[in-house]
Amino acid sequence: MVRGLGEIHLKSKLARMAGQYKLEVDTKPPRIPYCETITAPAEAMYRHKKQSGGAGQFGEVHLRIEPKGRGEGFEFVDAVKGGVIPGVFMAAVEKGIRQGLEGGVVAGYAVDDLKVTVFDGKTHAVDGKEVAFTMAGRKAVIEAIRGAKPIVLEPIVSIEIIVPETAIGDLTGDLSGRRGHITGTDGRGHGMSAISGEVPLAELNDYQSRLKSLTGGQGSYTIEFARYAAVPPNVQQQLASKFQLHDEDE
Repeated sequence: MVRGLGEIHLKSKLARMAGQYKLEVDTKPPRIPYCETITAPAEAMYRHKKQSGGAGQFGEVHLRIEPKGRGEGFEFVDAVKGGVIPGVFMAAVEKGIRQGLEGGVVAGYAVDDLKVTVFDGKTHAVDGKEVAFTMAGRKAVIEAIRGAKPIVLEPIVSIEIIVPETAIGDLTGDLSGRRGHITGTDGRGHGMSAISGEVPLAELNDYQSRLKSLTGGQGSYTIEFARYAAVPPNVQQQLASKFQLHDEDE
């Protein structure tokens, strides 16, 4: 684990590792932990049917999805009656549903905070197989999510910035420009003040450098996760444009 005071500090450490220890390290920017959820109920069904020479594959799944409260997670309900989907295949259906949720639908991020109820389906005495029900479960839940007004959620963090009092105006303006909002300011003595507020984590990628520039190197900040919130429509469009759902048959 390597810690640093900013991007320049970290780069100097990486250069030292390469020069002194001959250790070349691959680096990339931190990945923002976006997630997806739904805002409306929806139903869908999918029939997986494959015949190639010998034994075939058959599985049909009908399900409904409903949104849950933020942070309540995923809930799976087996409401199938009459054995239309044999109990031995329900684990395969749930596996497929979880695969569909993990891959995302809008922008490639995991879907959470929803209830999935499987209520009907069909099987085949010979061709009914686990792989067929896994595929049917995955395709059905993806189709349902598309019709459930899905949205992308982003992490919002609480931020406290310690800065010289003379820089308060510049810092509050900069934070507002990063989709943040100020919740208060507090004097800390010796010409320093604390600015508190909330801001999307995605807006803080280069913040240390910006803070150093605005405060002449005297500013510092700390962040703590606060909650998830829906991204603005324009941000969701940008994220979605970078994502192409790969949903080919396996």
